[in-house]
Amino acid sequence: MVPTTQPARRASGDHRSKVPPRPPEPQPVHGTLICVALPALAISSERGQLTGRGTDGFYRVGRRVLSRCELSAGGAEPVVVQGRLVAADRARFVGTVRTAVDRGPDPEVRFERLRSADGVERITFHSSAPRRVRLPVELRLGTDLAELGAIAVGVAGPELPASVFGSGLRWSAAGAHAVVAATPAPSDVMASAGLLCWELDLPPGGHHTIEVRVRLEHATAGTPAGSPVPLLPATRGGEQPPRPWSAARLQCDDPRADALLATSLDDLHGLLMRGPSAPTDMYLAGGVPWRCGLSPAEALWAARMLLPLGTRLAGHTLRTLARLQLDGPGADSGRIPGGLRDAGPYAPPSCTGVEATLLFPTVLAEARRWGLPERETEQLLPAAERCLRWLHATVGDGDVSGDGALSGGSGYVPDPAPGGPYRCATQAHAHRAALLGADLLESYGRPGASELREWAAGLRARFREEFWVESRSGGSPAALRTSGGRLLPHLGSTAAHLLDTGLLGGGRSAVGLLDPVRTERLARLLGSPAMDSGWGLRGLGAKESGYNPFGHRSGAVRIHETAVAAVGLATAGHEKEAGSLVRGLLDAAQSFDYRLPEMYAGEQRTRDGAPVPHPAACHPAAVAAAGAVHALTALAGVRPDVPAGTVAVRPVGGAPLGAMQFTGLSVAGQPFAVRISRLGLGLVEEAANGLQLGA
Repeated sequence: MVPTTQPARRASGDHRSKVPPRPPEPQPVHGTLICVALPALAISSERGQLTGRGTDGFYRVGRRVLSRCELSAGGAEPVVVQGRLVAADRARFVGTVRTAVDRGPDPEVRFERLRSADGVERITFHSSAPRRVRLPVELRLGTDLAELGAIAVGVAGPELPASVFGSGLRWSAAGAHAVVAATPAPSDVMASAGLLCWELDLPPGGHHTIEVRVRLEHATAGTPAGSPVPLLPATRGGEQPPRPWSAARLQCDDPRADALLATSLDDLHGLLMRGPSAPTDMYLAGGVPWRCGLSPAEALWAARMLLPLGTRLAGHTLRTLARLQLDGPGADSGRIPGGLRDAGPYAPPSCTGVEATLLFPTVLAEARRWGLPERETEQLLPAAERCLRWLHATVGDGDVSGDGALSGGSGYVPDPAPGGPYRCATQAHAHRAALLGADLLESYGRPGASELREWAAGLRARFREEFWVESRSGGSPAALRTSGGRLLPHLGSTAAHLLDTGLLGGGRSAVGLLDPVRTERLARLLGSPAMDSGWGLRGLGAKESGYNPFGHRSGAVRIHETAVAAVGLATAGHEKEAGSLVRGLLDAAQSFDYRLPEMYAGEQRTRDGAPVPHPAACHPAAVAAAGAVHALTALAGVRPDVPAGTVAVRPVGGAPLGAMQFTGLSVAGQPFAVRISRLGLGLVEEAANGLQLGA
């Protein structure tokens, strides 16, 4: 974080030790408005001015194209009275301009500033004065053409010198060019100061619009020195792809749920990216502004959570990751690459590649049940088989023994491989992948299904015996187990993954790693005030040592795991705890204008309080927006099995948000609509021909 004040000057002879310089720190973004249409971004405060400080600016493919765009009118900065997002990719700022001829305290000139993530800004001045108003307008522009990674930690370089270019300005550095063009052409351009100037003549009741376009261009290789530089747009995938999901709508007794669904889907569209090697395929970026690229585990989670809106995104994401899958000999064969991720104060970093590899067969199997075409499933099945072979090789080699362990291994999945430790969430992912993967293999006549089921049964037996920390109050699952057998007893939100059985079963009969008694115990723990902050599930229990409400893995509320917990609790029949988490998310969403950040502080909710933002949280974030969709659609309890020709509707008991109606969902590639009454009874109103309503 860049210091905002200068250090005090020491008196002569003061020999106190100097304070060492602070290392680079993440820039705060909690108070910013972020317009997103990847690969383009626009970030500013609610005042609308791009000041050249912090993260302000227009961005394209990870580079800041414009860092300063400061508006002045009538010789002073206008007064901004409102700044807000009107869509995921657009922001609107409204303000007033004082002039020398104003007759009283009421301003007679107002302005509207519309900003788009794609680099277009329109500034319109409206006059209510009874006479003509001559209004001098200036835009002070500048840029450093810095990479987002440097800006993220506050070490971007100085502003570059500008040159006049057409009806605007241009900056150049390392073969890249930032170009600003204005319409109408300014009356004066001062490159040395980065100024574009206009003299506007506003008639009574009239208006005038200035449009500014910002673009990033690259020089063509081999351009002779001194010749005009041909400019090429740096699009890397072109314009934003169309939405690969259905136009779902929700009508609910609580209208905030409708707003949250619509905003989340809008934000997800802004995060949609084309595949790096196959532009026809799409995936969701991790989040802005810090994770604008492909994060395999988060992309798979988001695709999985959006399955009620169709299988297209899941198919696109799976194909994208199948191309990246490691092949050939060695222990990593079949694994999907992924970096390390901080896991909190008590555990070493986890590997997102392990998580993505275990998610791959799960997403494919569940997408097939939602209606992924058989041809696509068959094309992706070899990649899923490679993931399952990696799982087999990672837990051990050889034959399955009587207790389900594999000879030569521990029977647990290490994360990261091969040294571990063995995390409870990773075992939950592996167990689900094994069972759903076995269903896939069996459906297509591939070998290995019985071995996977036998290993999963052995994992359940060992896990129930070796991963539970006993106590007088009933105990809790361990967060992880070291290779030496030591258990880490701290209770955190990752335990919610033990309840995530996906489409393995329904209600209390769903097959999970915990038995029914311990499932109920975990449900009570997750619903307790120590874990449920009132705004969502804490990353670490408030009673645990090391709890930090702002710790992104040690106490902050993470939307992803809160949604997983809510859905898992509902599936296991614990509707009260599930309803509390969903209502807490909805209350928090209202405070954030329905754009849920990836996390916020896990402070306990009070009567007059509001959720406290985390300064470095991405917003929007793929797993947060998709998690909101997941939590809402799960209330309807739609559980399809398209290959079997059935769909079941098992709404969450008690109807925590009242009556609701979903339209525009997708099952078997066809529209699906369901209505849930205030009593929690479900009624299918539209479905594909041939689907039978199951129990």
